[in-house]
Amino acid sequence: MEGLAIVVAAIGAINWGLVGLFGLDLVAAISTAGRFGDTNVVSRAVYVIFGVAGVIALVVLSANI
Repeated sequence: MEGLAIVVAAIGAINWGLVGLFGLDLVAAISTAGRFGDTNVVSRAVYVIFGVAGVIALVVLSANI
């Protein structure tokens, strides 16, 4: 479970990297929400999953320090 959270958080980080470098929000593009900042039910669910995975990843990584 922890490994999956880290992978999902990394995918979310890659999405933010694409936003920063190219202005491309891959989640919005795939979920047909449109451009960066536009959301629909699918994109919002994906963003929530990324957020939860990030919190879990932080807890796991901080426990291993």
